[in-house]
Amino acid sequence: MRQAHEVETVRSAEEALMARLPEGALMARAAAGLAAVVARVLPRVYGSRVVLLVGSGDNGGDALFAGARLARRGAAVRAVPVGSRPHAAGLAALRAAGGRAVGLADAGAELAAADVVVDGLVGIGGRGGLREPHATLAHQASEAAAPVVAVDLPSGIDADTGAVAGPAVRADVTVAFGTHKPGLLVDPGAGYAGVVELVDIGLAPWLPAARVEAPQDADVAALLPSPGAETDKYRRGVLAVAAGSDRFRGAAVLAVGGALRGGVGMVR
Repeated sequence: MRQAHEVETVRSAEEALMARLPEGALMARAAAGLAAVVARVLPRVYGSRVVLLVGSGDNGGDALFAGARLARRGAAVRAVPVGSRPHAAGLAALRAAGGRAVGLADAGAELAAADVVVDGLVGIGGRGGLREPHATLAHQASEAAAPVVAVDLPSGIDADTGAVAGPAVRADVTVAFGTHKPGLLVDPGAGYAGVVELVDIGLAPWLPAARVEAPQDADVAALLPSPGAETDKYRRGVLAVAAGSDRFRGAAVLAVGGALRGGVGMVR
């Protein structure tokens, strides 16, 4: 079962956890998980070109620290800072590991040459659509040939509702920290998230019961009865299907075939 929590709940859980951790430890956990996912997306880390789109908040800091980890493994990492205040410690860590920061004017060329793009433009606190230059970078990232990995949430998606107000990043993979956000499970935002990878950063003890849940195939399978050795077709259930017509019989064939494969004992 995928469980999702709203931004306010996530923020409260993060504050409670950070009060018990050394400064920077929570971001280090997130960056380690992000770097591991990016490494799996790449055919190899050494020699690969990684482009980080970096906003001013902690979302950008996660991307920078993850980039530093990848740079230490031999990746050519380039960060495109957006805004006046990129995460100072993260940027210093990236440069110390051999990565470089480039200007907005070089963003297009860097994205065209990238093996993977990391979207760290806007985090879960973003509201009301992307403004420039974030909007242009989101479009360029989505049009790039390289796979896109979003940090916690694709930029331009409302974390609580899944609303998309204007340009937004279309990610191939989204790395969610601690818990899923409703916008990753609810359309249209879910359609921008790609494959969602959940990274445990230790929030669980401070998260209440989720108000948004998305059952997965294993959850649905667990709800179905398991036939025993003496189970006959009637005990397994009889299903009535009303479908099709003399002219259009395909719907009936599909419905009955699907019912039989689902494990029902008899279809009428």
